Amino acid sequence: MSTPDRSFTEYPPPTFAGTEPGDGEVSAVLRRADADPELQYRRGGRVSYLATNVTTNNEFGLYRWDFGDYESGPDPHFHRTISESFFVLSGTVRLYDGRGWVRATAGDFLFVPEGGIHGFRNELTDELASMLLLFAPGAPREGYFETLKRVGEGLTMTDDERASFYTAHDNVWL
Repeated sequence: MSTPDRSFTEYPPPTFAGTEPGDGEVSAVLRRADADPELQYRRGGRVSYLATNVTTNNEFGLYRWDFGDYESGPDPHFHRTISESFFVLSGTVRLYDGRGWVRATAGDFLFVPEGGIHGFRNELTDELASMLLLFAPGAPREGYFETLKRVGEGLTMTDDERASFYTAHDNVWL
């Protein structure tokens, strides 16, 4: 029996030293579907921290983004240090793929490597939408999301503060 070429040569080096069946650890983390989101935006948007860089040892960050009933989402930008992936769970989300805005619905997936121009938004305010955001490697995105919430609640920043905030969170705007 031949095996298909998967265009990779080997797995990364082990990060766990155990080799025997009894060496495994009980270390899984379960988050229930009915857990409250970590962030609730003023107009209904929610962010759930499914797996942060802390819980994944900086391997990735996974977040559920539930849009509210208003137009929201970032304009085109890129990150220098992290890739970002989008998986639409429900509704319709507009994704910017570097060439233009495309309509994405449940089951659609977009991967954006480091330096890739992207954006997302919910423009159909009469239809709720939800998606997963995956950042790799893991980065402390929680502070970014939490500050955006505070801005939506009235926090103001000078131009210099805003530029420093975006630089600190690896957002480069076009």
